[in-house]
Formats: sequence, C-alpha cells, structure tokens
Amino acid sequence: MFRSTKTILIAAALGCGFAVAPTVGFSQVRGSGATFPAPIYSRWFAAYQAAAHVAVDYQAVGSGQGINALKNRQVDFGASDAPLSPSEEASMPEPVVHIPSVGGAVAVTYNLPGVPAGLKITPEVLAGIFLGKVANWSDAKIKALNPGLRIPALPIQPIHRTDGSGTTYIFTNYLKKANGEWAAGPGAGKSVNWPVGLGGKGSQGVDAVLARTPGAISYVELAYAVAQKLPYAAIRNKAGAFVMPSVESTTAAINDYAAALAKDIKTPTVDARGKDSYPICSLTYILMFRNSARPDAVKLWNWAMTPAAQGQAASLYYAPLPASLVRLNQATLKTVK
Repeated sequence: MFRSTKTILIAAALGCGFAVAPTVGFSQVRGSGATFPAPIYSRWFAAYQAAAHVAVDYQAVGSGQGINALKNRQVDFGASDAPLSPSEEASMPEPVVHIPSVGGAVAVTYNLPGVPAGLKITPEVLAGIFLGKVANWSDAKIKALNPGLRIPALPIQPIHRTDGSGTTYIFTNYLKKANGEWAAGPGAGKSVNWPVGLGGKGSQGVDAVLARTPGAISYVELAYAVAQKLPYAAIRNKAGAFVMPSVESTTAAINDYAAALAKDIKTPTVDARGKDSYPICSLTYILMFRNSARPDAVKLWNWAMTPAAQGQAASLYYAPLPASLVRLNQATLKTVK
C-alpha cells in the first residue's frame, strides 16, 4: 500500500532510536527518552546538523529510560512527556530545567471489525473500560453514544504500555483528572497498577497486541496512530463536545492552559475546558542540567524554539508552542550554564 513521505518518516522515527550520521569535524549531542515526539525530533535533528554542523544521536527508548540516562550523565539531554516528580528531581545530581518542545495528543485506538471510524467515547466509559467495569462492546452506555454504528458484541480487552512511558503518564493523568474512581484507584504515572488488560512494550508492542485482538482498545501517540493507519475515537471533552485528536484541538487545549503554564511549566494540559480542545494531550519536555549542560545542547534547543523549527511541527501532527511558551523557554535556556 502507498504511504506518503510524511508517514514513512513518522514510522521510521518511532523505531528504537535514530541518529544523524556524524561527519568528520562535527561535534555530537546525545539524548534519549520519549518516543512520543520522536518523528519531529528526527526531522529537527537532520535540519540542525545541516545548518550547524552538529550531529544528534537520539535514542527513542521511553521517558523513564531517558530520565535515568540523564540522571546517570549518559546523555546531554533527556526527553520525557512527564515532568519530573518532586522525588525524581530530588534524586538528580543537580538541578534540572524543563523545556517544553511541542504539544501532542494521545489517541484512543481500537480493533473493532466493521467500525473503521466514528466511535465516540466519554471519560466515564473510558475509565470504566480500563477499570474492567465496562467489559463488552455491547454495553448500553457505548450503544447510547454510538447509535449509528454497528458495533460487534465482543469482549473489551484493554491494552496498556508495560514500560515506563510518558504516553501512559498523559493517558492516566487524564483519567485521574476526569474520573473520580480512577483518581481514587490506579491514579497517574509513567507506570500504574492496571486493574485489567494486556500489556505491550512501547507503541509498537501495544500495536502488535491490538492488531491480533479483536475487541481491543488502547492508547498511542497521534503521530503513531496516523502512521500505522489505526482508527481512533472522538472523546467527549469537559465542555461536552466530542473532539478528535488533531493539531488544532491540541493547540486549543494548550492555549486554554497558557496562563497556568506561565506560572508552572509542569502544569498538565489534559481535560481542558475549551469546546474545541481535545482532552488527552500534553506538552513534551526536554530535561537538562542547569549548571553543567553542554553548550551545543543549549544551542540545539534554542534553535528548536525558532519559527523555522516550530513551523515544522504541524506537518507531523504536533502542535507548535504558543509564543508565550517560546519566550519562557528562551528565558530558561539563558539560565543554563
């Protein structure tokens, strides 16, 4: 089947890692972490090497491993969809700065024969599924939301990430904020104790289980869902509208939180109030040591804040940062030594 150049780039970047091949005389910056932003990072790093003669070796191994690699000083920057918790910050050998790079959405994807599109889900139903309390696609709550769809009466099999994942952090943070029972139970984190379901390592592992399990439902970054041609649902947001994940609906959600982010860059952007906002989206972060960062790494992420770099995000299904966050990042980067 034909796949566009954009789709091929996304699929390639979502492998285990990538590097722009160093050239003689080039310096090298090393990073590792989140798979969520890997496609846009792949494009940025190639462009930056051409412009600045600096090669970037980035391993897309998951947010948890990226945080550990930075902690152990194995990389020049870590990448995580989840900001550091207070205990994680305390365990670092020195203070760390958080630099949001782009915004992105987590898509709720599913394997329902005969339902290639059009599924609607509320936060109550979604939490009920992953709690094991909504167990069949014939459930009256699902039928009431989707009167025009012929949904097969299959057992629902929730699928989750088994690795420490920023995508899991975004998804569970949404469930925690949107549903009291989830908040009182599994809660939120890069890993949680899932009440039911099967697991897969990384987006590719989740996708493999999803593909062979009719009735399955899971969560992946929007760029991955698009690259793999996975169907994904519209989710009812806080304003009562059913919204699909997209660049526009992610941008709307981040803008809803602009004032809060100016006060605390770690503010979650899930469950935004705006009628056009997709509820399961987040900023993704670059982490660097404040007092011992490599100058080339600082220059790289200053470049990523330029209009030329941010302007490439939407074509790969990421939301460019609003101007207020770009200015905040630039001010933070000036404090890095």
